[in-house]
Amino acid sequence: MNARLAFAIVSSTCWSAFQHGYNTGVLNAPQLMALMISQNISLKMEMKKLIFVKTTSDPAWFGRKGGLLWNNVLVFIAAVLQGASYYAKSAEMLIVGRLFIGINSGLNAGLAPLYLSEISPVSLRGSYILFQLYLIIEKVVWLGLESILGTPDGWPWLLSVTAVPAVIQLFTLPFCPESPKYLLLNRGMESYALRALNWLRDKVAVHEEMEEMRQEADKNKVTKKVTLRELFGKRTLRQPLFIAMVVMVAQQFSGINAVIFFSTDIFNKVNLNEAQAQYATLGMGAMNVVMTIVSLFLVEIAGRKTLLLIGFSSMLACTISLTVANLYSEAHVWVSYLCIALVILFVVGFAVGPGSIPWFLVTELFNQNSRPAASAVAVTINWTANFIVGLSFLPLSLQLGPNVFIIFAVLQFLFIVFIFLKVPETKNKTIEEITAMFRQTM
Repeated sequence: MNARLAFAIVSSTCWSAFQHGYNTGVLNAPQLMALMISQNISLKMEMKKLIFVKTTSDPAWFGRKGGLLWNNVLVFIAAVLQGASYYAKSAEMLIVGRLFIGINSGLNAGLAPLYLSEISPVSLRGSYILFQLYLIIEKVVWLGLESILGTPDGWPWLLSVTAVPAVIQLFTLPFCPESPKYLLLNRGMESYALRALNWLRDKVAVHEEMEEMRQEADKNKVTKKVTLRELFGKRTLRQPLFIAMVVMVAQQFSGINAVIFFSTDIFNKVNLNEAQAQYATLGMGAMNVVMTIVSLFLVEIAGRKTLLLIGFSSMLACTISLTVANLYSEAHVWVSYLCIALVILFVVGFAVGPGSIPWFLVTELFNQNSRPAASAVAVTINWTANFIVGLSFLPLSLQLGPNVFIIFAVLQFLFIVFIFLKVPETKNKTIEEITAMFRQTM
């Protein structure tokens, strides 16, 4: 860790993660207001990300850094449309604004992990990506409280706040270098890559790391960039691709978005009033941030696979307990508070591993030639699963009541078995070592 690298992490990816998280959950607390767009429309806007996510498969026009910078244009368009929709009394402007911010979030989901995985040293790669993707991702839900901006007059500002981190990124990211790997492997600019690597590592010698990059570049010269068709057809890539797809589905089908999207509604159902439900949602977010900081130190000690297993096992225990507790929430007041604790513990389990690890695990399973295409597939799978859960949870909960969480419990158990049997540990391993593991298992 050094000051320059920390600055690059915050400047490039923390603010992108803010967009990703804030705009997913911003409508949660004030969702009952008559003037707000319905949650279902918001979820449909998330689906629009899939149309554009293929753009992340080859961000060669602007590079990783340039792509993140230009992506902020979409944020400003969205902020203006969403904020002005109230004064123009136009639901269409609000919907189009959500569309633009959805595109921005989809692109950030591909570009941010890609950039960060390429600027981070192997020994600290996991910690850095956990930091960028989940320390800021917990929605800043306090802005949506009725006492702040969650009011009939305040919600346009609530939606326009998304422009603030974009402004910060535009002022800070230009001081950071482009990804050294991108400069060397994609553009063939060795001197610029060396300069960028020296800037990022500060006083640490870069000769060994630069030599590893040169070796990877030499191998890439004899193998062309992998297309989406080749990604599915090439035998050596099928296993890591299957693992990447399953962990992305696991993240969303774990039930976390059902809790995030409808946390206020869940708390209302266990006999909390509207204000209490909003503050309970705030507590859930605060605990998420705390546990993410804890996992920041654990990921390079325990490893990716271990934290995934711990996280999903904790979520499974909470899901089963929440299903049982919901049956008695109306008969006993204290059970309502137990449900709050279980929901918070559920989010804690998610923050420990499943929340962040799938995003950067994808970048660790593939080399430079196949990584962009694999990232595009992974992001598409993730948001498709996101859309399915968000669209189906409310109808299922109306039909099944508390038993709806049994579905997630079954899925969580299956994901635990899959991770235990199939997911490799990538802690402190180079891409060559990781790909060699897959060749040995074929």
